[in-house]
Amino acid sequence: MMRNVALGLIILAAVGLLSAIASVFMGSSIMGVSAEQFSRICSNLALIAIALAVWFKKWKIEED
Repeated sequence: MMRNVALGLIILAAVGLLSAIASVFMGSSIMGVSAEQFSRICSNLALIAIALAVWFKKWKIEED
């Protein structure tokens, strides 16, 4: 379950990164969100995914 959530967040982070790149090349914002904001969203989602993956791995080890 947590692994799926972490993978979903990683996918959303990748979409955010691609949106930031597209925003830079277009020279404007996408839906009112600038490239820097997309980049920050991407970083935050990736950090949350890493935290969930580490927490899930630790929880699974303690369960065994």
